[in-house]
Amino acid sequence: MKIIVLDGNTANPGDLSWEGFERLGELRVYPRIPENGKASIICAIRDAEAVITNKVPITDDVLEACPSIKYIGVTATGYNVVDLDAAKTKGIPVTNIPAYSTDTVAQHVFALLLEICHHVGYHDAAVKNGAWTRSEDFCFWDYPLIELRGKTMGLVGFGRIGQKVAEIAKTFGMGVLAYSPGKSAMGSGNAEYAELDELYARADIVSLHCPLTEGNKGMIDKNAIAKMKDGVIIINAARGPLVNEWDLSDALNSGKVYAAGIDVASVEPISEDDPLLTAKNCFITPHIAWASKESRQRLIDIAVNNLKAFLDGDPVNVVNK
Repeated sequence: MKIIVLDGNTANPGDLSWEGFERLGELRVYPRIPENGKASIICAIRDAEAVITNKVPITDDVLEACPSIKYIGVTATGYNVVDLDAAKTKGIPVTNIPAYSTDTVAQHVFALLLEICHHVGYHDAAVKNGAWTRSEDFCFWDYPLIELRGKTMGLVGFGRIGQKVAEIAKTFGMGVLAYSPGKSAMGSGNAEYAELDELYARADIVSLHCPLTEGNKGMIDKNAIAKMKDGVIIINAARGPLVNEWDLSDALNSGKVYAAGIDVASVEPISEDDPLLTAKNCFITPHIAWASKESRQRLIDIAVNNLKAFLDGDPVNVVNK
């Protein structure tokens, strides 16, 4: 089988191995496809039987031009880069990678939150610039330092990642509220379920863990923020378009929102005119919550197992049945 990996640099910039795929067929890896141009995509996979993609779009036109494709594997949990209906019509199964990054995303949520609470990066730079040496006291700090015990964390979305965040929050002595359309006994053990407006009103920290849909795009806007406590902290390691970035920027600059920890943007890479880049007390990381080496290794292992299961005639993690 001829296997083509598109935008391979995303999951494996060189610190991992493609050996698992090499055992399954003839492998060609493209680090990235320039500008994701349709002509470039077709040229890369014209003779492919299995296509592995992360963000490179596989549209109906691309599938029409590449009739040898028998399988598409998405190296992510989200799979909107593939025209699922077109693939299904052509008898091409599309698979994804579920539940590979739960622990590392939850860890990153607290990396953002703890940076907001302690400003570790700022104080490290201040010490190295001589501020501690010049201090008249044995210690100094330039920002309020925040203890998490006793604070309430509100989780919007309560799937695997949300529940892992809840577990960690409880070890810090925090109360946890969760909003989710579906409720489970396991979830009830980790958090108190609440309606969205109640969560906004009671939470000291609002953290987003829901998938992006047409119904929740821009849900964190000025109206939602107005329902939150003054000085609330907002964390988004889910999807950028969940947040109206202009409204959040205004709330940060006014002080209504004390701080925000953001790992995703409405446009990625982030636009140079994104208002959050200049907003007060906004901490931004470049969509790396999922990207620990261990997490990416799990992703590749699952992607290989998905393709092997297809070749064995018993496909798994198929999203277009």
